[in-house]
Amino acid sequence: MSQEPSTVGTRRVAYGDDPAQYGELTLPSGDPRGVAVLVHGGFWKPEYGIEYATPLVPSLVAAGWATWAIEYRRGTGAADTLADVRSAVDGLARLGVDLTTVVGIGHSAGGHLVTWAAGHGGLTHVISQAGVLDLTAAYDDGLGGGAVEAFLGHPPGPEDADVDPIRAAPLDVPVWCIHGTRDDNVPIEQSRSYVAASRAGGGRAELVEVEGDHFVVIDPESDAWATTLAHLDSLG
Repeated sequence: MSQEPSTVGTRRVAYGDDPAQYGELTLPSGDPRGVAVLVHGGFWKPEYGIEYATPLVPSLVAAGWATWAIEYRRGTGAADTLADVRSAVDGLARLGVDLTTVVGIGHSAGGHLVTWAAGHGGLTHVISQAGVLDLTAAYDDGLGGGAVEAFLGHPPGPEDADVDPIRAAPLDVPVWCIHGTRDDNVPIEQSRSYVAASRAGGGRAELVEVEGDHFVVIDPESDAWATTLAHLDSLG
């Protein structure tokens, strides 16, 4: 994990007019094996930003991946957040990168966002890292101090089926859920339930349980991240 990447630099690109509507594109020096779209978590709250995703960039670039780490509006409602993630993914088409393999990698609420986004095109694979994949269960469990209700603007109900990953399962693309067994922020049952629902519908979903807490999956020095990189190695 200590390998130094060979890059052609990082470029910040706006995909909208709001200060939060931007991404950071980092390219390896050779032809990329694919694009990794990094979406940070933080329960959709404004106090958590892109800095939770960028530590993963060096090892991804060292492994030959182009990375597109995105920021998005938080705290202004689900419609804004979802529209931004969709716009950021669509914006890849204007960045001159090969879109044959585009893997969405999202942690916590970012896992929710990439899994949701994959249902709208543009991603060929999803890696959900301790993702919030069942909004109703997350609401019932009070995750993030009422984060689901704050995000939606109301308790989740039937009208939210299209933004709740477990109710949209299965997807047309493979989903790989990596989750720490000692996660107290987002219980591993979130990933277990999603994978079960996806498979029951004929989807391609895999659960990988790793030792550790909520943040081990985004620690670039962890075995959990090494496992993620090994999975990516089989894709691109």
